[in-house]
Amino acid sequence: MATPFHEVRFPLSLAYGSRGGPERRTDIVTLGSGDEERNALWRHSRRSYNAGPALRRAADIALFLAFFEERRGQLYGFRWYDLFDHSTAPPGQAPGPLDQGLGTGDGTTRIFPLLKRYGGAFAPYDRPIRKPVAGSVRVAVNGAELASGAFTVDSTTGLVTLATAPAAGAAVSAGFLFDVPVRFATDKIEIDYRAIEAGLVPDIPIIELRR
Repeated sequence: MATPFHEVRFPLSLAYGSRGGPERRTDIVTLGSGDEERNALWRHSRRSYNAGPALRRAADIALFLAFFEERRGQLYGFRWYDLFDHSTAPPGQAPGPLDQGLGTGDGTTRIFPLLKRYGGAFAPYDRPIRKPVAGSVRVAVNGAELASGAFTVDSTTGLVTLATAPAAGAAVSAGFLFDVPVRFATDKIEIDYRAIEAGLVPDIPIIELRR
């Protein structure tokens, strides 16, 4: 059964002032000798955010309540714009078709999942990207950018389908903007009514959705 999801972004005006970031789970066992054994329990990191500190004005709270109620609390997922990690390009630059390697052609494969690579020579991490921003994806094969009609992008799954399978050994790359698939991590919202035209929602936990 598909996870209920609404292809709508959390209002950007409410996201400013939020906090959050990635989390990993590592199992650490200290041996009798004092040595450690470490094992990654999660293959992929999971991001969480808290939008509560960003809300102040009554209009903001009304906008948030409408969004929360339409999502039915934790039931429906939605898109989240991560202010510091939403692009394959360096900060301040537009995505380019050579930003991120997606794979190598074999003469048959036409579908390539979007990903973003973190790190370099030691242990680079490939993060699956499933919610690209529609219209932002640029694709290249062997360094040559493809025309828009030469590929399609499913903005709900992050899968790129090329009209023609790249030749064996041909590098496939892409650049794009993306959102994080998330849901509310609570079914209960408490509002602190400080004044007639202002208020505070101190805690609005949001957590990344993973398959």
